[in-house]
Amino acid sequence: MLFKQLVDDDLGCASYLIGDEAAGEAVVVDPRYAIEPYLEEAERAGVRIVRVLETHNHADHVSGHGRFALEHDVPVGIHALAEAEYPCELIADGDELRVGSLPVRVLHTPGHRPEHCCFLVEGHLLTGDSLLIGDAARPDLAIEAKEGAEDLFRSLRRLTDLPDETEVDPGHTGGSLCGASLSSDRTSTIRSEKLTNQALALSDMQEFVAHSAAIAAPRPPTVERVVALNRGPFLTAQPPLPQLEAVEGQLLDVRPAAVYAGGHVHGAVNVPLDGSSVGTKSAFVLEHDRAITIHASATEEAEDGARRLYAVGLLDIAGYVLGLPTPERLEPVSVDELEALMAKDAVEVLDVREKDERDEGYIPGSRHIPYRLVRAYRDELDNGRPVVTICSSGARAGVAASVLAAEGVAVRPVLDGGIDDLQKRGHQLTAFRRCGSG
Repeated sequence: MLFKQLVDDDLGCASYLIGDEAAGEAVVVDPRYAIEPYLEEAERAGVRIVRVLETHNHADHVSGHGRFALEHDVPVGIHALAEAEYPCELIADGDELRVGSLPVRVLHTPGHRPEHCCFLVEGHLLTGDSLLIGDAARPDLAIEAKEGAEDLFRSLRRLTDLPDETEVDPGHTGGSLCGASLSSDRTSTIRSEKLTNQALALSDMQEFVAHSAAIAAPRPPTVERVVALNRGPFLTAQPPLPQLEAVEGQLLDVRPAAVYAGGHVHGAVNVPLDGSSVGTKSAFVLEHDRAITIHASATEEAEDGARRLYAVGLLDIAGYVLGLPTPERLEPVSVDELEALMAKDAVEVLDVREKDERDEGYIPGSRHIPYRLVRAYRDELDNGRPVVTICSSGARAGVAASVLAAEGVAVRPVLDGGIDDLQKRGHQLTAFRRCGSG
């Protein structure tokens, strides 16, 4: 048996290539838009991909099922409740599909989305966006959160009735927006999840619903766009990325933050390729109805940036530019300098982390706006007082500063360090205190 997990670290998404090497056949489950890795793995293993199976209409990344269908004549299987607008093989609870001699059992597990299915094959449970490692998936991306949570509660109980030794192979790993407390582990077992998964520890449905409703992770910014692409007519590969002489539309600078700070084009937003969640961050800070030009240091970097944008449904990429004049500068702030500036009350400190992070402890007197929302507050922030952006490590502070700089706000980011560094230096943080009874 061939069983290969392929993880897109930028999105925190896992997909699978499963095959019968003796029969020379394989199936891909939840392929991402860049299908080349599956084709390469299949060729190495000497198998032919004969089917694509989707656990559901994905909301955070574009599927590669259209490319498999159009470019390789591979059929796609998905549950009827997905309301797919493309030719597909409908699958239903209890179906047993065959890949060579391997049986693939379909388990309908609604909750994350109504059509959601898991697949059980030779002791491996492919859970998609239902049971994750350490938590359960969010139920608020397709229907009303309470209804989704109730369905998900029942689906999880069904999965935990499987044998304890069953391997859990999830559709999301750490770094995804689809669960609040995901482990960095990429596989688990039913036994282990029963013992450690915080969602499974909630045996009462109403407790589980309340837990699910408390999800603090932001909703993926391109949900409707991505679901429509995944449900709609097959989408093939994008054309080769052209090199441009001039910027068309909005400019995304994917060079490292320090390079961007040392010189960039006026109006450019910086989401560095050497950071995490590049596609998702870009989708949060770019306009979705305008063409995108990528500014990179090399053609290969631009193509990598384009792949990450395509993955989250941002398909209108005009091309890329290299070697542009970069007259604008952004002066980073060290933690040492920030201490001195705060002592003089000379800057407005802008905490750009998410709310749940800030609740754990924040700089007294600082203002809180998550990096993905700062553009909406540019008028309030452009008040003549210098702004310093800060997060945990510097990554989001840099993105936020680039957005504000593009809007004309006087801003400096803390790129090498963050809130934790200030705390280690003895600065007392204020923690959010929740009211409770007793």
